[in-house]
Amino acid sequence: MSKKLAVLFPGIGYHNDKPLMYYTKKIASNHDYEIIQLSYDLSEAASSIKNDADKTKDAINEAFTQVVDALKDVNFDNYERIIFVGKSIGTAIMAKYEMTYELDVDMIIYTPIPYTFSYLGPCEGLLFHGSSDPFCDTDMCVQLCDEMSLTYAVIPEANHSLETGDVQTDIANMAKVMNAVDKIFSL
Repeated sequence: MSKKLAVLFPGIGYHNDKPLMYYTKKIASNHDYEIIQLSYDLSEAASSIKNDADKTKDAINEAFTQVVDALKDVNFDNYERIIFVGKSIGTAIMAKYEMTYELDVDMIIYTPIPYTFSYLGPCEGLLFHGSSDPFCDTDMCVQLCDEMSLTYAVIPEANHSLETGDVQTDIANMAKVMNAVDKIFSL
């Protein structure tokens, strides 16, 4: 059996047991992936970071240092396939990590923040964005994905948690997202 690794880079308030990350872990496990779940201990509260570009950049750098330490003993060369999964600020942290260490990874990007695109290079994977996400402009997101030939899905009327406020719509959207994620893990 080939060795496969999934590394989860959560958001600040969207931890690894929230729906997108929880079901992604289940899918990764079903496909025999070893799973590393990261977390961050930031000096600033999430509420003070969200709408402040300088504090966001500081939080990315602070979390990045913690991620480097958490992954220092991982020999990525031991894996035939690696998938990074990020949510919100975690998408910027994982893209920065991949860029810094020049790893060959696929990425699942849930609701990126604008900083994500400054670290993100061409990669295999899939990006999910909500059209009503207040933290990342949809037109900018779509344009940058097109420029990088990155496959993406825009969820209509969905916010930064990919939720619309209608439970039935959210469940249907979650099923579609997870079906796409399952296809990535099954490659």
